[in-house]
Amino acid sequence: MSWFESIILGLVQGLTEFLPISSSAHLRLTAVAFDWEDPGAAFTAVTQIGTELAVLIYFRKDIVRIVSAWFRSLTNKEARSNPDARMGWLVIIGTIPIGVLGLTLQDAIDGPFRDLRLIAMNLIVLGVILGVADRMAARDASGGRHRAVRERKSLDQLSVRDGLLFGLCQAMALVPGVSRSGATITGGLFLGYKREAAARYAFLLAIPAVLASGGYELTSIGEEGSHVSWGPTILATVVAFVVGYAIIAWFMKWVSTRSYMPFVWYRLVIGVVLLALIFFGVVEPHAGEGIGGDDEVTTSEEG
Repeated sequence: MSWFESIILGLVQGLTEFLPISSSAHLRLTAVAFDWEDPGAAFTAVTQIGTELAVLIYFRKDIVRIVSAWFRSLTNKEARSNPDARMGWLVIIGTIPIGVLGLTLQDAIDGPFRDLRLIAMNLIVLGVILGVADRMAARDASGGRHRAVRERKSLDQLSVRDGLLFGLCQAMALVPGVSRSGATITGGLFLGYKREAAARYAFLLAIPAVLASGGYELTSIGEEGSHVSWGPTILATVVAFVVGYAIIAWFMKWVSTRSYMPFVWYRLVIGVVLLALIFFGVVEPHAGEGIGGDDEVTTSEEG
């Protein structure tokens, strides 16, 4: 991997990680578009550490408060009723599905799941589902001629059941094209949560999964036979961090007042165009596949 490739891929990672459009799919498609070797699941997982550092900084006050309260709850029964301590436990509970499925499906994640046809279908299908969930949220907020405005749930109302369901939605992002934020936010909207609440929990929930996955994959970078080396990977991670921080600040403001429909239409267009290119033989479904490292393991694919 060249330094130029690492800058472009880091930029793509930072731009797409927090948006409901799938960063892993965009890294894969960027490599195909430029006729580069597939960066692979390990590169994706490690560069996600950069964007996750952006989350840690952006939500630093919330995270410090949650972690502190959670540790106190381990020895103090009264502290367990603290909402922040409860959130700490809910983040742990919500992380279980992606951890279990990530280890179970590790071979498929690095192989069949990177098929461009599957990525295209995931972009389309999840886009449609996100659109339906977004319309439901908008209808609840505005009411209607024969409907009263329905108050949606905040994170204070998050239950263990909902935490697990959020986690199952996040685990869908093991397949490129789904999008971690997209799947988790969509699940939250169907569960009746406010757009901002669903996005906030989605980003908090991603922290342990992404850091664990990236840490595990560190050993895969620079392996013999792999075209991904440490220098370009570090540069891509730094670029992803800088760009990702700007994007998450913008996105959190966006979701508090705006619809997800622009992202829905974007997913549909990209998915349909990709399927058409494959159908007419312009792009091979397995273009670049396997070059980025066949033995990689990850518990987080998103975006």
